[in-house]
Amino acid sequence: MAVRRIVANIAAEDPSAAAGFYGGVLGLDCVMDHGWIMTFAAPCEAPGSAAPPQVSIAREGGNGMPVPDLSIEVDDLEAVLDRARAAGCAIPYGPVREAWGVRRFFLHDPFGRLLNILQHV
Repeated sequence: MAVRRIVANIAAEDPSAAAGFYGGVLGLDCVMDHGWIMTFAAPCEAPGSAAPPQVSIAREGGNGMPVPDLSIEVDDLEAVLDRARAAGCAIPYGPVREAWGVRRFFLHDPFGRLLNILQHV
């Protein structure tokens, strides 16, 4: 199992308001826009390279869930889920396959931060 990407998530009432700052001021590309969440990323230098730095601005965490502090993409969701359950972690959401092409679940880290663990399907 490997972590493929970690994205910081910022809660905001109007994610579209982020375009001027993250796109205009910082020069990041909008790589995802579902209305309730927008993800901005640095331009990728070469195909197949490591994931570029990213940040998401969201008014919710999807399907009515709160905005998670971090989204962590992994290459084997079931392995992480098994480890989380073995460690006694509560799973407040999921696992579920979402309409936007990910399978995911939420859990809290030891500091109370809400994490979105996901794998693209």
